[in-house]
Amino acid sequence: MHSFTVFFLTALVAGLALQLWLLHRQVRAVRAHRDQVPAPFAGSITAAEHARAADYTIAQSRHAAVRRVTGAALLVALTIAGGISTIDSWISASGLAGLPGQVAVVAVTMLVAVFVSLPFDAWRTFRIEARFGFNRTTPALFAVDFLKGLAIAGLLMLPLIALLLWLMPRAGKAWWLWAWGVWAIFSILLGWAWPRLIAPLFNRFHELEQGALRDAVEALARRCGFEPRGVMVMDGSRRSTHGNAYFTGLGRTKRIVFFDTLLDTLAPDEVQAVLAHELGHFRLHHVALRIAGSLAGYFAGFAVLAWLARQPWFQPALGVAHGGPHTLILLFILAAPVFLLPAGPLFAWLSRRHEYAADRYAARHANARSLANALVRLYRDNAATLTPDPLYSAFHASHPPALARIARLSKARSE
Repeated sequence: MHSFTVFFLTALVAGLALQLWLLHRQVRAVRAHRDQVPAPFAGSITAAEHARAADYTIAQSRHAAVRRVTGAALLVALTIAGGISTIDSWISASGLAGLPGQVAVVAVTMLVAVFVSLPFDAWRTFRIEARFGFNRTTPALFAVDFLKGLAIAGLLMLPLIALLLWLMPRAGKAWWLWAWGVWAIFSILLGWAWPRLIAPLFNRFHELEQGALRDAVEALARRCGFEPRGVMVMDGSRRSTHGNAYFTGLGRTKRIVFFDTLLDTLAPDEVQAVLAHELGHFRLHHVALRIAGSLAGYFAGFAVLAWLARQPWFQPALGVAHGGPHTLILLFILAAPVFLLPAGPLFAWLSRRHEYAADRYAARHANARSLANALVRLYRDNAATLTPDPLYSAFHASHPPALARIARLSKARSE
């Protein structure tokens, strides 16, 4: 067995053990505090609501544990056990050769991964989400969403993969720089196109209706230098009762999106506070920073891929004895996350810093108390746990823990 094979398997097993241990810690922490509402929330969240949130978090954690074990098994099956090599042989035996055959191998491998994950998505939607009263997705809508997502992924990704595979043997030693440039342009175009062209294929969007709330929202947006027409409402209630808001898009396509379920829940001053938080992401250039970080990560990734392409041991060590550029890309995409796990806390920490910064912005331009009230409603209505395990949160939480976030808003209000 090659030394890199041993290294890969060791990293995979260690990473899986770490993930399962973190999930165990999360379940243990949530269960230990299930029957006691934290004091800052005692007047806003009942004991029954707090217990429901704990049970929801525990169910999600158990689901995640099974999914991670299955994902690790699939990864071994596709790599060291020879799954990709077998798919490559089947495609070659069918008579499909050259660039079309290479793209077909990538497509079939990705389809295997998608269909393995499909039962987990269905279980989460129709068992966990339904059990806790969140699901509104019908089986027909679930199937349509799945097929739409599959079609869009194929239409967008397969031509991109084909272009990368075409470049690799033709662009010389600097092929990876050309490949990175193509990937960077694609990422930016996708960020621009998503709000206007892709998201409407799944949801309906409309501008906030005329009235006092819209007048207040437009005034706040103008004060913050944002185009008021970029404030949209999405029919999230079609699929779920969860409420949320987010910032998306680039240039003239940038917009802030409220779920209709969120607007049904929050008071007007709370809606303005949530809007101020999302405007904070815009004014503090968080989206641009994330894009820049992603492009830097892609640059490093393509540099590593170019180095691995020159190493004769890489593909055989991962189960492909006679591979090509297409199997190289597949193995890199599948194996890279195994070694990136230690970087998870850094990415989560940066995301939480952005959330704190957006909260501070909202406290200055709207009302800290209103934002705190809105967050409490979101925690309650989305059954988000108030007592996560700190170490689990350090690895996985893109938003700060509820207690810390509310405490900072209380301090901002007093100041």
